[in-house]
Amino acid sequence: MSGTVGDAVEVPMFPLGSVLLPGMILPLHVFEDRYRRLVEVVLDLDEPEFGVVLIERGSEVGGGDIRAMIGCAARVLSAARTDDGRWAIVTVGTRPVRVREWLPDDPFPRALVEDLVDDPTLPDDSAERIGSLTVRVRRCLAMASELGLSGAVEVELSDDPVLATYQAAVLAPLGSLDRQRVLSSPSATDRLVLVEDLVTEQLELLEGRLRLGPVDGTEDPWSTG
Repeated sequence: MSGTVGDAVEVPMFPLGSVLLPGMILPLHVFEDRYRRLVEVVLDLDEPEFGVVLIERGSEVGGGDIRAMIGCAARVLSAARTDDGRWAIVTVGTRPVRVREWLPDDPFPRALVEDLVDDPTLPDDSAERIGSLTVRVRRCLAMASELGLSGAVEVELSDDPVLATYQAAVLAPLGSLDRQRVLSSPSATDRLVLVEDLVTEQLELLEGRLRLGPVDGTEDPWSTG
């Protein structure tokens, strides 16, 4: 991070075709020269973090993409370099961020970024609703496994209801656009309501597919998002 403008900080950025959420583990295989350089710079920082944003249109390779303005900070947990210079890194999403301004992609994508601070207030019945959400996410994954669309996953959400809203969106079978909506929610309450609605939609979709019988695995089961 080489400079600041107001509350915004210059941050290395990694546009991807998927959405990173707080608490989500993201492994990356880094082979492009510009992103190899990004990893080298990030690992020299006191806090090895960079920003991850969704590519809304275009490709991860080569540039020329259209990028979301809200993303997530990613902290590097481990990094290993291969003999030919590629990197294998493991990161975790830490907090939502907003891009105030994109800077030139030299030597890699960069942006002026500020933390996206939302209202953490949740309704009094949030603990009960998180418990119900946990059950529904388990049902989603069990049905997806029965259809051969995914493997079974053990679901336990955090006792912290704010983090639990993100975890539910990580575990539930949601598409990238739906996860981007979750990341962009203006408050924890809005996020909880949105995740409840999205999980309910997926339950209905999976129940319908179960009535039709197993699929061959070639379709995208989360095409609604």
